[in-house]
Amino acid sequence: MTSLGTGFVRPRRWLRGHPLAFDRGLAAAVLVCMVCAAFAEPDPGHGPVFHARPPGPFSVLLMVLAAAALVLRRRRPVAVLAVTGLLSAVAFLLTDPPAPVVLSVVIALFTVASRTDRPTTWRVGLLTMLVLTVAAMVVGPTPWYSQENVGVLAWTGLACAAGDAVRSRRAFIDAIRERAERAERTRDEEARRRVAEERLRIARDLHDVVAHHIALVNVQAGVAAHVMDKRPDQAKEALAHVREASRSALNELRATVGLLRQSGDPEAPTEPAPGLAVLDALVDTFRNAGLPVEVACTDPDSPLPAAVDLAAYRIIQEALTNVRKHAGADAKAEVSVVRVGETAEITVLDGGGGQDTPPAPADGGGHGLIGMRERVTALGGTLTAAPRYGGGFRVHAILPLTSRTRAPERPDTAGTTGGCA
Repeated sequence: MTSLGTGFVRPRRWLRGHPLAFDRGLAAAVLVCMVCAAFAEPDPGHGPVFHARPPGPFSVLLMVLAAAALVLRRRRPVAVLAVTGLLSAVAFLLTDPPAPVVLSVVIALFTVASRTDRPTTWRVGLLTMLVLTVAAMVVGPTPWYSQENVGVLAWTGLACAAGDAVRSRRAFIDAIRERAERAERTRDEEARRRVAEERLRIARDLHDVVAHHIALVNVQAGVAAHVMDKRPDQAKEALAHVREASRSALNELRATVGLLRQSGDPEAPTEPAPGLAVLDALVDTFRNAGLPVEVACTDPDSPLPAAVDLAAYRIIQEALTNVRKHAGADAKAEVSVVRVGETAEITVLDGGGGQDTPPAPADGGGHGLIGMRERVTALGGTLTAAPRYGGGFRVHAILPLTSRTRAPERPDTAGTTGGCA
């Protein structure tokens, strides 16, 4: 069956690539059918019979001209229909018995119906049926009520219906193909958009992780270099904190970049994404770096949605990093997480003490405030970051617990996480 199907497919492809050759073959086949029909004679008692009287030279000329016109049926369908219709009417008028030129009219009418719109098909088809049927009834050699005249009406009507059906099927297939191509383009665009969003999210995570831990390493390394000669024990403790911060940075980088692994890559880390459940560990790293931090959290046992929990953790991490870098050596920080109705409010305050303030997003410095603002905006919340009256800095974020926009989810994070202590 496969070989048979392949044998039909190849000639069909060749004919589609050579339409003129197909039309020539069709014209030759129609000419043969017309010549065979010219030898047939109707017999009321026994049906059509073939007689020995050949068609006249004029009949043969009409049939050859009508068949030759079919070669141009794709280029000039309406003109070919007019020519074949005129030759058929001449055959009814001048030949006896009439030459079966109407067969070429059927092919021409089918071509017109399959290549034009429906209103044009029915207008041209009704005109053709009317002209040929009236010609056969009025000027033909047979009585007006003979079955040959009814056959002219039936065959021309069938050609119109068949051509219109073929045109409708082509239009339906083209519409399905166009919808499939549009759906494929839409799917590709959606995939590219999702990839861009995922890259942006991972970039924000990488920035938060690297900025936080590198800031701690920088501070502890400075402490170790300052007390190395006079207080070696404190220097060793600072270097231990450096080692711990660098190890944590590497672990979080592996966990974040592990999300980009493909199915055949080595297995990624399975530890959950950070959240308020590990806020104590985050605060301890800053306390060990010499920054006093006080934490206040209402409803610590009430879980937050995963996206909100991760965003809250990253906002606190980035805000405390900015405090440690810019607020001065005597700065203190206060962190509060409060649930108000259907929102969670995160506030990070510092008392100042230094001359620097966290860099603005437009000054070419860090991108911490931009990253925090993008996280909050992605969840449909608001972020305020500004200096406090009397000194210091204040970061205040309001996160809706039911996100109004589709926030990216971490694949290794459960639906909710624990609160903070």
